[in-house]
Order: sequence, then structure tokens, then C-alpha cells
Amino acid sequence: MEEAVRELRDQMGGLPSPRDAADIWSDIWHQEAHHSTAIEGNILVLSEVEKLLDEGRAVGAKALRDYLEVQGYAEAARWVYGQALEPGDWQDGSLVSLQELRHIHHLAMTPVWTVAPHPHALDSETPGNFRRHEIARFPGGMKPPPWPEVDSLMRSWVDATDELRKNGETPLAERLAVVHHRFEVVHPFLDGNGRAGRLVLSLLLGRLGYPPAIIYKRDRAAYLRAMQRADRGDPGPLGELIARSVTTNIYRFLMPAVAEPAQLVPLPALASPDLSEAALRVAANRGRLRAVKGDDGAWRSSRSWVDEYAQTRWRRNRA
Repeated sequence: MEEAVRELRDQMGGLPSPRDAADIWSDIWHQEAHHSTAIEGNILVLSEVEKLLDEGRAVGAKALRDYLEVQGYAEAARWVYGQALEPGDWQDGSLVSLQELRHIHHLAMTPVWTVAPHPHALDSETPGNFRRHEIARFPGGMKPPPWPEVDSLMRSWVDATDELRKNGETPLAERLAVVHHRFEVVHPFLDGNGRAGRLVLSLLLGRLGYPPAIIYKRDRAAYLRAMQRADRGDPGPLGELIARSVTTNIYRFLMPAVAEPAQLVPLPALASPDLSEAALRVAANRGRLRAVKGDDGAWRSSRSWVDEYAQTRWRRNRA
């Protein structure tokens, strides 16, 4: 993850802002809104999410709450992306504030709350407000703290996020895993903690110069297992999942969009449905694809070289 971000920063100017690279962030936005809500049980498929967010059309004949969950999450994610890079008056000097945290939850949960509020919610537990209920023990055994402790614990959590700015021996992805897990342990809201926690993780990453970490729905089981490992004091698997997600987004969305045609980038950033990363690596090893092997052992090529290879590879194979 660190190498990918360093290459993005040093060779391509770093993380582009949503204002300057709307198309890139739109792709990330669709993916995050779809996968993060799907982890919580939302049944809209990606094409339905795209129609809903781009055209305002509810296609697919799904339950109203499914559409509103996606709309709420997407609205919160759009706000997060903008605030991550251009915080304006929201940021109070900390990496994230309690005001921002509450606002993210309010944006994400208000639409669905209008039609399907939590059945036990008090008037003081609406979106954006901390819970005033006890939470039952989770299947893995973790028990969130009593509700009177939530406010002080979240203030301590905000202070702890500032430590992410400092360099340390522990990799950043693992430290992010500790912060993300701690948020979920406190479980500050009555409902929507998973969605809010992943949105806040995206905010932290953006302010540290990284793209969002999209936890794909296919990784749901691995994500839950990693959270349970973190319950037992081992944040490593969760950190690995976060690092892999960030790296995938750099190679899948950012580098292909910002790299010049002749610019050398890692092979994953040049992969496509027709030419997988593995196929490109084989071609580079065999000398069929023009590429350069760096000191780190990774092959790098350019979009123009890959296009050249794609036009000639079948002719070479027949020969």
C-alpha cells in the first residue's frame, strides 16, 4: 500500500480532488455505495445502484428501504470525499471531529430512517445522535460498552486518530485497523455503525492522502473474521484487508486515469478484462510486452506499450 501511494504521489501528483477528477471519484463512489451497503444486507446490484445515483431511477422492484439505504450512504460518501481533501470550516485541527462523525451518520441514515426507523429508538437516538441503549453481545463474543460511556469513549477515539499522522514502526494499515475496530467496539450509534465506521475510515484515509478502502461484498466473511481477530487483540488480518483494498483502488481507478500514455506504471494499473495482470506479467517475462523491472522486483509498463502488445499478441502466437 505504501509503495503504491508513494508512486501515485511522486509520479502523478498524489490523490486528485473530486472537483478535478470527477469521473475517477464517480467510479469509486458507485463501488463504495454498492459494496458497503451490500455488506449490511442491501440487495441492490451494481447496475441498479448506478441508475439510482446517476439518474434518480429506482429500477429493480426492490424494497424502498434498499434504495434509501444506498442513497443515504452515497450522500454521506460524496460529503466525505469532498471534506477529506478540502475540509473547509468543518475540521477543528483534529484528523476527524465529533461533529463530522455525527454528520456522517446523519447523512447516511436519515433517508432510510424516515421509512424504517429502529423500532426501539428514543427521540434522542435519531441519526447523528449517540445511542442510549445497551447493545447485546455480538456473535463473536465482543460486548459494546455501556451507553453512558459512549460520549467519553468517542472523544478519546477522536484523540487517538491524531496518532495516525505520526510515523511509527507499525504499518499505517494496521494502525488504521486498530482505529476502525475500536470505533466498531464502542458502537456509538443505535444502528448504522458498520456503514458509519467505513465512511469515517474513508475520511481518515483521504486526509492522510490515500483513496477510500472499499470492502467488497465478496470479502464480507473475511472482513467479519478479521474484526473478530481484532476482538482478540490481533489487528493484522484487518490491516491486511484495508491495505489490499486501498492498493486495489489505486491500481484500478486512479493510476489508469491519471497516468500519461507513455508513463510507466505497475502492471495491475494496466490490466483489463481482455488482459489480466497475470497475462501481462507472463508477456513481460517472455519479452513480448515492453516493460521494465524495478529494483522492487515489480514490472512496469505503459498504456502505449500495452496497446502495442494487444495489437500484435495474436499474430505472434500464430507465428
